[in-house]
Amino acid sequence: MALAIALGARGLGRVWPNPAVGCVIVTGGRILGRGWTQDGGRPHAEAVALAQAGPAARGASAYVSLEPCSHHGKTPPCAEALAAAGIARVVTALEDPDPRVSGRGHALLRAAGIEVASGVLAAEAAAVQAGFLSRIATGRPFVTLKLATSFDGRIATAAGESRWITGPEARHLVHALRARYDAVLVGGGTLRADDPLLTVRGMGARRQPVRVVASAGLNLPLGRLAGSVREGPVWLLHGEAPARARAAWQAAGARLLPVAQQGARLDPAAMLQALGQEGLTRVFCEGGGQLAASLLAAGLVDEVIGFTAGLALGAGGRPSLGPLPAGALADAPRFALAETRNVGGDVLHRWRKV
Repeated sequence: MALAIALGARGLGRVWPNPAVGCVIVTGGRILGRGWTQDGGRPHAEAVALAQAGPAARGASAYVSLEPCSHHGKTPPCAEALAAAGIARVVTALEDPDPRVSGRGHALLRAAGIEVASGVLAAEAAAVQAGFLSRIATGRPFVTLKLATSFDGRIATAAGESRWITGPEARHLVHALRARYDAVLVGGGTLRADDPLLTVRGMGARRQPVRVVASAGLNLPLGRLAGSVREGPVWLLHGEAPARARAAWQAAGARLLPVAQQGARLDPAAMLQALGQEGLTRVFCEGGGQLAASLLAAGLVDEVIGFTAGLALGAGGRPSLGPLPAGALADAPRFALAETRNVGGDVLHRWRKV
């Protein structure tokens, strides 16, 4: 099962809106076939593993990191495929919460005379499936907030200079992280200040994440992002934006998603619900400070990944977060440390929502 979960993780960022599933087919301690959900969500992990195993699958055991699907979609149900191949035993980590499945896959297997066991390494599988599970349970994707700061929490000098606070190893790792997410999200201020591409580079990526910009009024420059739509999708979350701005971005090939506003700013919960409705399961937020603060204040950040550099910029430097609502210390967003390690000359720290 540990192998099935690890194989499934290979599909992160490339299979949405599907879950990133892994499957291993075994008999007598020998692996006959293994697979993971392929780019775009097809074929499913079970189909790949069964194709590798061939006729030898009859009488074997299949370890699958999520309950096999039981509904007819773009492909036949995986539960039926396992039964047709003569699999004798299926071991899963999680029941699929998707209403189209939700126990029906296990029931179909049992009705076919197949022994079924579930709940094996469930916590480990749930960590990989966090985005899919979040979208099914809450309607929104799993959100990771990335911060790259000086050790006094600044993201730029007072004049706005930010290239580069962290070293090349940390920046390289950020590209690897982007590749494991369905989308990269920034606010309009970041686009205006940095004109970023937000693509995965230096990784041989076959599939680019969706690049999402949140800007209520779409007062954005038609810079590198607009000129690179062919390299990867560009979506704009907007509010009451002028028709002229909307038309310009549509002409550039961007997709526009209208979102409700809270005053002059976009409603953070509505933004994530809109992305969830479009099928996104994992979003990597790279700022800026106002967007990050709004997501934190709304309790919508599931994980924080920080890169801390060994330099100080002082009180005049730009803070990594915009203002948060004033209140008691006990009310502040709180996270538990999950990982810390050196990345070149910088320190990576990963925090999970308590």
